[in-house]
Amino acid sequence: MRWYGTFLGFLAGWLLLRHPAGGLLGGIIGLAFDRGWFRRRGPDPYTVLDVSPSADNETIRRAWQRLVSQYHPDKLEGVAPELRAQADRRLREINRAYEELRRLRGF
Repeated sequence: MRWYGTFLGFLAGWLLLRHPAGGLLGGIIGLAFDRGWFRRRGPDPYTVLDVSPSADNETIRRAWQRLVSQYHPDKLEGVAPELRAQADRRLREINRAYEELRRLRGF
């Protein structure tokens, strides 16, 4: 867990408001940033790839390949433009979920 946001928030709050209560307020805000409370979160990558969190890396890779082949633009020749746009959004979501899992799991 990160700690320096809390410390820097405390210090900045104390110096800006010139009161210990400012330090407390700044520390709370810094803690919120350290814990990621303000970070925008997307959909759960396991749900997007339709795998369980206990799945091994090979299972995740196979699920990703299956979904990419299903939503790839080359597979959707001759369909309506709305469906192609929908498939393109879904493909981006699938790739984003796979990259997040690769980063988190280190594979």
